[in-house]
Amino acid sequence: MRKIIAAFNTTVDGNCDHTAGIADEELHQHYADLLDNAGVILYGRTTYHLMQYWQTLLKNPSGEKASDDFAKAIDKIPKIVFSHTLKHTDWETAEIATKPIDVVMKELKQQTGKNIFIGSRSLIIQALNLQLIDELQLCIQPVVVGKGLSLFENITDRTLVKLKKTKNFNNGAIILYYEPIK
Repeated sequence: MRKIIAAFNTTVDGNCDHTAGIADEELHQHYADLLDNAGVILYGRTTYHLMQYWQTLLKNPSGEKASDDFAKAIDKIPKIVFSHTLKHTDWETAEIATKPIDVVMKELKQQTGKNIFIGSRSLIIQALNLQLIDELQLCIQPVVVGKGLSLFENITDRTLVKLKKTKNFNNGAIILYYEPIK
């Protein structure tokens, strides 16, 4: 059985602002490696549109190995996009979900293969509320922004988690690997 893993960047004060983090080579390489070992990634419409930026690096590489590697990794991983308004994707490896999130996640989880990653705040909230997440990988960026969306806004029930491991980065970011206690 595959695991559902929520992997997300947040600031020290718990805000989700993709422009606030420190996206350096080491962090990009971490996420490129993560995606190379993943089976599928789930996105909401907003995050899907943000991630399309990486298609530009495929056409015009930056010359930074980790950024270019991440662009290749994000390009090749299958993506399922949850949207009520999006009618098609412009990405060959992306498809729009035709079933509700809980049904898709349960079906994916029962399949064999590599783990399932969630890379959108809205989907992480829904999956936590449905108790479908097997692991949280929270990359805490060393910055306080004081504004923005809270990662855990609208959580309906208390969820206890157990810290499994940590990973430190030279830029001061840290990934906390949590497992929900069920």
